Amino acid sequence: MKVLLDTHTFLWAVIDEKKLSPRVRRLMASSELWWSVVSLWEAIQKAQIGKLSLPLPAGPFLTSELSSNHVRLLPVSLSHVLRVEELPLHHRDPFDRLIIAQSIEEGWPIITADPWFARYPVDVIW
Repeated sequence: MKVLLDTHTFLWAVIDEKKLSPRVRRLMASSELWWSVVSLWEAIQKAQIGKLSLPLPAGPFLTSELSSNHVRLLPVSLSHVLRVEELPLHHRDPFDRLIIAQSIEEGWPIITADPWFARYPVDVIW
C-alpha cells in the first residue's frame, strides 16, 4: 500500500521514533512510503528560521534520510496544485493544503497527527 507521510510523521520517524504509535510503525514498515517535496521545502524553511532543529544543511540531511529509509519523494504536479483550489478553507496552512491535495489526487492515505486533515475528503491514519 502506498502512503503519504505528513511532514512531522517523517521527521518523527527519523529523529524521534517514540512519537509514532506502534500501529503507525508497523504500517510504515509494510507500506510504500512517500514524502512530498512540499514537506521537504517546509522542513528546510523551518530549520532555516530556527523552528526545527536539524543537522545543517538540512537539505542533504533530509535527502540522505529519505534514501536510507526507502522513502520516495512525491513531486508537485499541476493536478495537485489545481486540486488545492477545490479544497474548503478549513485549514489555511499552504503546505498542509497542498499535501492534502496530493493525497486526494493520488488516492493515498496520509499518516498524520494533525486533526485538521480529517476535515477533508482524505483517508487519515494515526
